[in-house]
Order: sequence, then structure tokens, then C-alpha cells
Amino acid sequence: MFTIDDLADRLGGYLPQSEIQQVKRAFYYAEQAHDGQRRRSGEAYVTHPLAVANILANMHMDHQSLMAAMLHDVIEDTGVDKEALALQFGAPVAELVDGVSKLTQIAFEDKAVAQAENFQKMVLAMSRDIRVIIVKLADRLHNMRTLGALRPEKKRRIARETLEIYARVASRLGINTIRVELEDLSFHALHPMRAERIKRAVSSARGHRRSAIRQIQNTLQQSLDDGELPSTVVGRQKHLLSIYRKMRDQRKSFNEIMDVFGFRILTDDVDSCYRILGVVHNLYKPVPGRFKDYIAIPKANGYQSLHTTLFGAGGMPIEVQIRTREMEAMANNGIAAHWLYKAGQTDHPIAEGSRARARSWIKGLLEMQRHAGDSLEFIEHVKNDLFPDDIYVFTPKGDIMELPQGATVIDFAYSVHTDIGNSTIACRIDRHLAPLSTRLESGQTLEVITAPGARPNLTWLNFVITAKARSAIRHALKHQQHTEAVQLGRRLLNKALGEFETSLEELPEGLLSGLLGELGLKNEEALLESIGLGSRVAHVIARRLMDLQHGDATKQHTQEGRQLGPIMISGGEGMIIKFARCCHPLPGDPVVGHLSAGKGIVVHRAECRNLGELKADPEKLFPLEWADSIDEDFLVALRLEVESHRGLVAELAGVITDAEANIERIGIEERDARLATVNLVLAVRDRVHLARIIKRLRNLMHVERIHRLGN
Repeated sequence: MFTIDDLADRLGGYLPQSEIQQVKRAFYYAEQAHDGQRRRSGEAYVTHPLAVANILANMHMDHQSLMAAMLHDVIEDTGVDKEALALQFGAPVAELVDGVSKLTQIAFEDKAVAQAENFQKMVLAMSRDIRVIIVKLADRLHNMRTLGALRPEKKRRIARETLEIYARVASRLGINTIRVELEDLSFHALHPMRAERIKRAVSSARGHRRSAIRQIQNTLQQSLDDGELPSTVVGRQKHLLSIYRKMRDQRKSFNEIMDVFGFRILTDDVDSCYRILGVVHNLYKPVPGRFKDYIAIPKANGYQSLHTTLFGAGGMPIEVQIRTREMEAMANNGIAAHWLYKAGQTDHPIAEGSRARARSWIKGLLEMQRHAGDSLEFIEHVKNDLFPDDIYVFTPKGDIMELPQGATVIDFAYSVHTDIGNSTIACRIDRHLAPLSTRLESGQTLEVITAPGARPNLTWLNFVITAKARSAIRHALKHQQHTEAVQLGRRLLNKALGEFETSLEELPEGLLSGLLGELGLKNEEALLESIGLGSRVAHVIARRLMDLQHGDATKQHTQEGRQLGPIMISGGEGMIIKFARCCHPLPGDPVVGHLSAGKGIVVHRAECRNLGELKADPEKLFPLEWADSIDEDFLVALRLEVESHRGLVAELAGVITDAEANIERIGIEERDARLATVNLVLAVRDRVHLARIIKRLRNLMHVERIHRLGN
């Protein structure tokens, strides 16, 4: 079993004794804080932070990162707070631990929101200290190594999150060793049988091809030695998920994938890389169009290498990667190579370049976060931003810009600068005018044409793919919406004031400012915008203005005005009218409206229990009536108690489709060996339509009871 003394011995290779003692002190503190806690596997909990610190030691991370690894679950799982850690170990370590800790004190609606909020918190911590994400990746790697003790559904959820977020982040930061292991462990958790079959097949294939691989390797090494090029040729192994994805995406058999031999050639300097390329091209013919120079144009994560594919003996494809030993360290450790080189008391330009690129990426994340509407929108932007395949295009001045595969002219414009993207009206690709939606290819030169006063177009969201462009366009459209909302709000309020034979322009001076003070709004424009966006209802504002102008005498008139004509609704009002999810009102149901801050009027069924609490504030309740002509569909929830049998879902779907309704959601819960509960959310026209559907469902042999849900 790995102990703290074993770790201390390893750290002695690159850390001074004073720092090793601080790491050991953090371990003993964590051991005491987690005393009595055990992992699902039955081991003492402190074995987890010790293992995380060991992963970081492989990267030669600094002592503060190792201390944070020891303490990373203390805030989350024990009674120790951030302030106590800062007193014991200093503010930098406390900040690292807090950045890795989840938001445990907040109750989230579901796992997706929790994931998004926690990742958003971590991004803010990353912006202050990049080591936060390295500690988190090591934490996630050990958790993935020990998934065996968890329930199958939890395994799959964690594995999916790891693939979607953490493996991609490791790739973006260039930490290839962690990325590959995270991907393979996730693959095993999500598809255990497929992973095991491919693993056995790979092992068998390598055994059969061992002699061919050794022969090619010896031939390459001999040619390089003859050319007096000091280098090392090693076989390159594909990892399991990479093989599976190629089989799936390229529709190739396992044998076709494994027939490609991969080799890596390591040398001492960049000049030797290009000379080695000449030797291997002289030895084997290169495959046209399969050469990539990532030394001259590094990937976004700092990865550098020469890639070429050759025709080997008998036409066998040979993939060769040529790089320096520093580039190899960079490919494996990415941003962590910064500390790898610092441990050797020297900063290396490759590692420093990676650190600068990482800072630039995190700066982009923060910009996306500011523009995103909420944490779920932000995390979707992040997922879209973590593309593995890139293209390289040029500005008119010859600067290289890296973009994801499938990027368009608009993506390019926003990658240059947000203001350029917002004011783009046209572009030239290789000096020829091209549509803004054109998909870009590597090697193209782009010139963006802008105009003062130009604004983003809503249709751009249909074809942009970079997260920066998408979030910047949405942010600009929100501002663009302001003017239109103010104009609409003015029209709606004047229409409502028309019931009292007045208008906004005819109101006495000072009356509106009194209402603005009461509502806590800065100016008339803010009030009109809130009406235009549906956050406030014009009828309510108009009646309140009349109350302020005429006092009690008008209150009676106001009440009469309200009784004269309920607000008519048809379901097509957009943002101003919303329908309560608790009771799912339908045309034909008696309904009541409630003014909800930020939502406009929320429509409830008159018997909805939630109205009980709302009746304490009668000013916010309104009588509503359904319009005579309604063309919209409305959601309604049903619960069916049925006998379980094969083809149940198909049978229900057939009846509902024949009744001209749509199934929006369906869920089945097994109650016992015979009975099941089916929860349906349907889109229907009105109560009559719903009654016809329920009648048809009751005629089914296996349906015992049907309830319309709504509290």
C-alpha cells in the first residue's frame, strides 16, 4: 500500500526538504480531518487525497499543489472551512482547495445544474490560479480509477461527465497522459463489453504483428543512424477509445484500423526533426496530403510535432510522428510541463508558451461566462469550445489563427475581436468575396469587411460553431433587444392607459417618477423595457398610475375596470403570458393569472392549490378568459396505471397519435411484477381534445386508471 513516506521519497528527487515537510503536514491534517470516513471500497478516505498527490508528483507539481491535493476534500466533506485552512497552510493553498471544492451548501434542481454551477465556480478559481484545474484533473483521474464500487448508473453519469468535460479540458491544456487514461476509463465504464473485446483484440493483434513492427522499427532506426541523426524510434500504441471512435466514425473494421503501424521518433532539436523527415520520406514514399507540420504551426494546447503517413512494404500504411524530447514532455504534460521545467530550476520556452495559451483560453472562458445567460448555457458554450480538430487560417498580415473544424467567417471575425465580429458585413477569402456562412479550410487567407453601426444578425446563430462567437452574438442581441422592447412597452402602456382616457404623454409631471420610486426602477426607459419584455404587465402599471393620480375614488373605478373585462388569452402572446407547470391549464379550464416578477402573467387553473399562497397578494391576481379562436397546442400531464406487457409504449403512442396529439415526454416506473405507472406529457388543443384522448386510452385492455395531473 502506498504511504506518505513513499511519496516523500519520490518528492525528494525535485523538492527541498522544507517543502516536503509541508506536504507531509498537510497529509496528517487531512488524515485527522477525514478520521472515521471511508470510501465506497472500504478503504480509509485519506488514501484518495494521497493518491491524487501521487499523480501530481508524476508531473513534478509544486508543493502547494501537492498540499491542496491532500486537503482538496476537507472543505467539502468535513467541518473545516477555508479560513481555517488559510491560517494553517496559507492563502494560496486555501484558494486552491476552495477552487476544487464543490458547491455543497446549495440545493440544485438537478444534476445538470449542479454540474454547470460547480464548473463555473472552478473556472473563476482557474482564472486566479491555473493549478486548480490540474489538481481537479488528478482528483477526477483517481476517482475514475476507483469507479468499481459505485452503482452502475452513477458510474455512467460520472464517466459521461468525464468524457464531455474533463478529458476535453485535459486535451485543451495538452496533458495527454491524463486525457488518454480518462478517455479509456470512461469508455470502460460506459461500454464495458465493447472495451473488453477491443482490449483483447488489440493484445492479440500486437502479438501477431510483433515481428513486422520490430522490422519496420529497426529499418527506421538503421537509416537514421546511417544519416548520423541521433534519435530514438519507439512504437506508438493507439488507446482503446481512439480505436473504437475510428471504427465507428470511419466505418472501418478492427483489422483495417490495426493495420496502420504507428511510430514516434524523438530527437534533440528542431533542425534534426526536419532532417529526419527527409530520411523517412526517402526510405518510404509519403502518402499525398497526409503531412502536417505542427512545429511551425502548434496546436492550441501547445502540441508540436511533425506528422506524416508513409507507404510501407506491401503498401502497409505507416504513421510517423517526429518531435524533440522537450516536445514529447510537452505532449504528455501540457501546461503541467511549466512546473516540470521549473523543478529543474529552468524555465523552458515551450512550457512558457503553453502557459500563455492556457491563460488565453481561460480569459476566453471568463468572457463567455459574462455573456452567458446562466450556468447551463455557459457549460454548453464550454463543451462546444473544446473541439479536438482544428484548422489554421491567415489574416491579411500573415498572422495564423486557429479555429475548430467547421468554423465559418463569422467565427473567424469574433476570434479576432468581439467588436469586429459585431460590425462584420462581408468578407474576402483568398481575395474573393464569399458568404459569411462559408465553412473555412486550412491555409485560406481571410479579410473581414466591417461597417460602423452594423449589428449581428440572429441567423448567424444557425451556423457559427465557436463558443466565443455564439455567446458574443447572444450578448449583442440582448442589447439590440433593449430599444425594440422600449418601443413595444410604450405602445402597450399607452393602449392600457387608453382605458382611462389618457396616455403616457398626458400624465401629470412627477406622477411617473413616483411610480418608478415605488417599483425601484431608475427611469422611464427601464419601466417600458420591463413591459416590452413581459416582466411587467401594462394593465397593472396603468391601473397603479391611476390609483396614484386619483386616490381612493379611482380605486373603485379601477376595480370596476378590472371587472368589466378579464384579460383575454390565446396562448400565442409569447413572453408576456406563461402557463404554470404545476397545473398545466388548457383552453376550457377556468383560469386565473398571477403577475410573477420576471415572467409576466403566469396562468393557473382556478382550482390550483398554489394559488392559495398567492391570494395573500390580490393585487397580483387577475381574471382571465380564453379567446374564442386558439390555434396553439398546450401541455398537459397524465398518469396511467397499466398492466406491464411487451409493446406497451408502442400501443400508447399509436392511440395518442391517432387522436392527433403529440407525446412530449414519457416515463415508466415499475410498481411490481404486474403493474406499472406511465407518466405522460402531451401537447393537446383544449379540454375537449384531452377528453377524447382519455376516452380512447380507457378503452385499451391493459389501462386500469387515468389521472390528469395538476395539484
